[in-house]
Amino acid sequence: MKFDDLNLYPDLLQGINSVGFETPTPIQQSTIPLILDGYDLIACAQTGTGKTAAYVLPILHHILTSDLNENVIKALIIAPTRELALQIDQQLEGFSYFAGISSIAVYGGGSGSDFELEKKAIKTGTGVVVATPGRLISHLNLGYVNLKNLKFFVLDEADRMLDMGFLPAIQQIASYLPSKRQTLMFSATMPKEIRTLAKKIMHNPKEITLELAKPPEKVLQAAYFVRKELKTPLLKHLIQDKDLPSILIFVATKNGVKELEKELANSKFDVKAIHSDLDQQQRNETLRLFRNKEVQILVSTDIVSRGIDIEDISLVINYNVPQNAEDYVHRVGRTARAEKTGMAITFVNNAEIKSFKRIEQLIAKEIFIAPLPDVLNEKNKERNRGKKLKKAKLSIPKRGSYYKRKSRKSDKK
Repeated sequence: MKFDDLNLYPDLLQGINSVGFETPTPIQQSTIPLILDGYDLIACAQTGTGKTAAYVLPILHHILTSDLNENVIKALIIAPTRELALQIDQQLEGFSYFAGISSIAVYGGGSGSDFELEKKAIKTGTGVVVATPGRLISHLNLGYVNLKNLKFFVLDEADRMLDMGFLPAIQQIASYLPSKRQTLMFSATMPKEIRTLAKKIMHNPKEITLELAKPPEKVLQAAYFVRKELKTPLLKHLIQDKDLPSILIFVATKNGVKELEKELANSKFDVKAIHSDLDQQQRNETLRLFRNKEVQILVSTDIVSRGIDIEDISLVINYNVPQNAEDYVHRVGRTARAEKTGMAITFVNNAEIKSFKRIEQLIAKEIFIAPLPDVLNEKNKERNRGKKLKKAKLSIPKRGSYYKRKSRKSDKK
């Protein structure tokens, strides 16, 4: 199938060609015709499957073929983070370059002047608004947002928004919307809370489900069982002298991100960090440097685990095991994209073993356990000299019983 086969507006097809899209992805092939036919839709698809274009393209087509006044909001897209909102807006600009449809990203973290610019665009009319929940509610509460002509309401990464506690905000936003609209919900997973929400805000939705909770096929996955205090020495050992253009390291907390960035910088690694304490301009600049391969290593919280499109990441390292197993899939999904190969390594200490087991259950696969490098074993012995051996040992779990597979001999040692 080609995009030409989807009967999209000519100016839109020109925009699709200009951004280098050639053939629709499976999620686009499945969803675009349904959205064009006017159905509400729930789509289960992971980041990196082309889900943004799957709803942006039919929305733009509808706007181009409708007779609505140009100066009204026709589509509202809600995203959990400012980074994803910006990325969606960038795709809107690219696809609609030859069509002249206006859009704006509305998100917190900016200056007062940013808020005023958003207010002006909303009041004068823009075709598509992409917003984070909290920021949009700030505008709604001031009374000047006119949504009576809205035709499309989109929730992108709906499961992520619920995880972040945005359910009340989404329900509040929905109360401002006209009942006659098309509602589209995209989610990487489908917990019961998503279905409950769908019943409240959607009308007989169609459902599309791609294969869920699986890392890309071409990503090589491995894990190290390592004591907490040896994680940083292990990390330095693994990435030193590595000729890899892009390494993405996920850390559980923003304080952990700051500490690890400082530690790596002091060891002369080419590193930057991104976390919630940075303002939007700082985040954008850090992402720009990493995207353009001007910095080799990015240390981050889960702020870039979803939605952010960064090409050619060679190695993803989970410095901490994510507590939510689905987050592992999203983190690992940053590498081995677009048919390329990549590698993902996870550091596991005793306190993280249960979370690691949940990941293996979710992906229905045993992750290869790599032996610690000899230099780390020597450090471990040195640290534990004089201690009881029982306390020095790291508990490596037996594998397989928790998802009904035979344990491998190497895991029983």
